[in-house]
Formats: sequence, C-alpha cells, structure tokens
Amino acid sequence: MSYKVDFKDVSTVGLESSPVADALAGLRANEARYYWNKFKHEFVTYTLDEDKETLPWIEKILAERDMKFPYKPLEVTQFEEDGTKFAHVFYENGLEVNVMYALEDGGKRAVGFKLSDGMEVPQEFEGKFKFAHQKSKLAGTIRGSFFVIKGEY
Repeated sequence: MSYKVDFKDVSTVGLESSPVADALAGLRANEARYYWNKFKHEFVTYTLDEDKETLPWIEKILAERDMKFPYKPLEVTQFEEDGTKFAHVFYENGLEVNVMYALEDGGKRAVGFKLSDGMEVPQEFEGKFKFAHQKSKLAGTIRGSFFVIKGEY
C-alpha cells in the first residue's frame, strides 16, 4: 500500500519488520522533509507489488560497482523534479539506497547510501566506502556515502 510520508508525525508504517524500524522511519521522514523543503514534493513510498520498475532500475545501476544486496526491500519510490530522476529503496536491515540521475547529458548522477541509526555497516561496504556522519532530529545519526554513476541508465 502506498504511504505518504509525514515528517512531522513519524510513523513506522510499512517498515514494521525492520529491527531498526524507528530509526528507518526517521530516515525516511528525513528524506521526505528534504524533498518537501527543496521542491514542495510529497514523498510517497510504494510496496514492490505496487512499483515493479524502481528496484530493478536501481539494481542495474548498483551492478556498475558489482553490488547486489541480499537484504529484503520494503519500500521504493521514484519521481522527477527539475530534470532529475530520484529513486529510493528502503531495506529491512535499515539501509537506504538513493539515486539522483540527471536526465540531461552531463548532469549530476550518483548513488547514495544511508545507514539507519543503530545498524551495523553492511559487509558489502567494508573497505570500499567511507561514511560521513550527519545529525538529524528525525533520524538520529545518519551515516552516508555515495559513488558517481558512470553508465547510462
């Protein structure tokens, strides 16, 4: 079921099976607040049954770095704003993967990773990525990293 994320009243709707559900809900709300403040975009997430295209697209981009996650995806979202496609997947273990993909050639294109407060750094990242720390009223401490997309998707 689709869920319009409320960043004022944080809810674990759709994320209940996560061992870090509260922190992951805060991370999702943090993203919702960011897109609302930047674009006045309402951040709506979908189950994999409702949106069958977003996860395969993100996975194709991740394959550029030989990354395939064994974690259960809970929700996805994708939308376009100001000539850029944004896509997110929230995994049960607390990982969020987001893609920023400029539709015009030469624009910014990157994959970001955010780790929910309280989760361990997944083994797929050890030795490959350094994580910056950011404090958030909604999500506690967010650890994030990224890579620049080289291919065309």
